[in-house]
Amino acid sequence: MGGRMRLRSRAPVGMRTRIAMVSLTAMAVVLLLTASALLILHQRLLTDSLDETLASRSEEVVGLLEAGRLPAIITGQGDIDSVTQVVDDSGSVIATTANFIDQPVLPDPGPGSGTYRTTRLPTDESRMRVHSRRFGDHVVHTAAPIDDVEESVAALRLGLLVTIPMAMILLGMVLWRTVGRALRPVERIRNRVGEITATNLHLRVPQPPTRDEIGRLAATMNDMLERLERSADRQRRFVADASHELRGPLTRIRTELEVDLLQPAAADLTATHRSVLEEAEGLQRLIDDLLALARLDAAATDPGLATDRRPVDLDDIVLGEVEAVRAIGRVTVDISRVSAVQVLGNRDQLARAVRNLADNAARHASSTITFQLTDLGDTALLSIADDGPGIEAADRERIFERFTRLDEARATDDGGTGLGLAITREIIERHGGSVVVDPDVETGTRFVVRLPAVRP
Repeated sequence: MGGRMRLRSRAPVGMRTRIAMVSLTAMAVVLLLTASALLILHQRLLTDSLDETLASRSEEVVGLLEAGRLPAIITGQGDIDSVTQVVDDSGSVIATTANFIDQPVLPDPGPGSGTYRTTRLPTDESRMRVHSRRFGDHVVHTAAPIDDVEESVAALRLGLLVTIPMAMILLGMVLWRTVGRALRPVERIRNRVGEITATNLHLRVPQPPTRDEIGRLAATMNDMLERLERSADRQRRFVADASHELRGPLTRIRTELEVDLLQPAAADLTATHRSVLEEAEGLQRLIDDLLALARLDAAATDPGLATDRRPVDLDDIVLGEVEAVRAIGRVTVDISRVSAVQVLGNRDQLARAVRNLADNAARHASSTITFQLTDLGDTALLSIADDGPGIEAADRERIFERFTRLDEARATDDGGTGLGLAITREIIERHGGSVVVDPDVETGTRFVVRLPAVRP
């Protein structure tokens, strides 16, 4: 060991032990304080009772003295150990009990109605409780042994010294068992959590039937596991769908290039270049959408990545996207019902959401796209309608799922990635709004966006 002392690591103290120790310590303090208060109260009650007895005897002697019938030897003053002494103003004993004849004069209490004190009398080494009272030119002393009081207090003290440790041992056993039973569900939860990995997120922790803190903890953990399972499934589907979407264009590019290499004489390089360029543009759009979704997901899980939100003129964004649609030149755009509205958010994200809806309408419109933006006070209402083939009722929610393409006329090689509407809903909901397909439109499709409006 080279002269160095090796410290032995201590095992961590379990929660059960800590709770038991803290609880027993608190109970010991409470019991000790209670026992002390009980002893003090018991002694005071017994002493007060003895004082009342001495005062009553003194009152009897004063009555005899006042009536002039006080005998020299006083009787009827309690047991043989009780003492009564009457002293006149000159300091002479004029009356006393038989057991206190020829004894020294007890001290004068001084001014006042009377005093109580505990002392030892000259005739006896036992402790006595003495009551002294002045009546005119006389002083009446009455005394009684305090042994009974002290013995009763001592007996109570001994009883407490025996019962308190026994009670602590019994309480400790009950507490240890009770805490163990209370923490048993926590141990089962811990064991189950230790079994859960990324491959078995379907497992759930055992939930006790009680509605206490442990029951709520188990319910919260199961809710968390359910969210994790959904998130993991969503990520797996996202990776699988992204891989599938990326594989298609790459496979087509590779096939065209291999055909040209195998048959160079028959190759049409211009057509191949044009086709590969279109596939590359599609891949770029898909990758851009994937990155946008990744950023939105990251911002949702890490608040530190969320973009600051500021007042944004939504009508400026809409008019900017309208110009892009007009540049296509294929459809007519109606913006007659676009009014000024301001919302709180990220301008780039809101512009992307509006652009996705506008592009979707431009791809499927037969001749006309209608934009409408209305200020409803605390809500901004944006609608983008096209006169295309429309969407079946069963698909009006499914189109907002990632990589969803319909088999009907709206999905026929429209150049979309299947992510635009999913991105739009993610952005709108992150801004506290909603986007739906209007079910009341009979011809074409009308997307309705609601966002919280702010006062400029």
